[in-house]
Amino acid sequence: MNHLVGPKRRGAASRGEWSADLLADWRYPMGLKYPDGVLTPVDGAPSMSWPLVKLLRPRQWLKNGFVLAPLVFSGMYLMPSAIAQALLAMALFCLASSATYILNDLKDVDKDRLHPKKKFSRPLAAGTVSVPQAKALLVGLYALITASLWLMPQVAGVIIAYLAINVLYCYKLKHMPVVDLFCIGSGFVLRVFAGALAISAVLSPWMFVTTLCLSLFLATIKRYQELREGSTGSRAVLEYYTLGLLERYGALSAISAILFYGLFVATVRPELAPTIPFILFGMFRYWYIVERLGGGESPTDALWGDKVLALCVAAWVGVSMVTIALP
Repeated sequence: MNHLVGPKRRGAASRGEWSADLLADWRYPMGLKYPDGVLTPVDGAPSMSWPLVKLLRPRQWLKNGFVLAPLVFSGMYLMPSAIAQALLAMALFCLASSATYILNDLKDVDKDRLHPKKKFSRPLAAGTVSVPQAKALLVGLYALITASLWLMPQVAGVIIAYLAINVLYCYKLKHMPVVDLFCIGSGFVLRVFAGALAISAVLSPWMFVTTLCLSLFLATIKRYQELREGSTGSRAVLEYYTLGLLERYGALSAISAILFYGLFVATVRPELAPTIPFILFGMFRYWYIVERLGGGESPTDALWGDKVLALCVAAWVGVSMVTIALP
């Protein structure tokens, strides 16, 4: 692993400060962590395609798995046509979420350069992708989304609403305390709603409320971790929060998510009672990752990086599918 160690720039005030010309000669492998903050050199000239792919943030597509929730909880996951429709809706959300990430990166490129992690991990902030290139990719994504909506007109309104909310979020709403949390939460609810529309499934209101509470929990923990790491320079809304306030928000939303999931199970799917321990364990494990391992700023990174949490989620989905399929 000696090739993974990069030298620190001579005269730098602290580890991780790199000049712009040096940054151009490095690539950042997605998901690789460096405890000492040192970046990793890659032999040979960097490929332009990799930073563009990274700009799409494919790791974050894991969030779009919420689109498949109606497929599972409706019991339609054994129907090939329903599977195809759900996967297509998920693919549309992958395009829409990537477009949103690019728009956000374009808007916050200067602030991201002040962030201790984003100045290396975000292609625009690191200088591995230029602003014109990002804008061209964004226009291409919007064109592809528009063309793809003709394939699934039933979810067109949801996709448009998702894009509109995120445009407002990027330019205004993310600077408004509490509103920013609910904007993030609405994205997950819209994903579930789109998944239900795609397969013409009717879901209990308890499922939508559970999704909202869970997403508020994740959004709150994200803000909590950002504030704890001192990222107020790159995210102005953090000035309105305190750690204690965010802890209370997180506890309230976590308890609500568990409560409403229990109501969903009790009133709609009593056969899912064996899955409740997985929900409790997942919440406990996520808090552990936040408090003891320094995670939580990115829920998807926490899931990708913690095998125990990933196994818990996989077991929850597996047990849910088996219990629903049983007569």
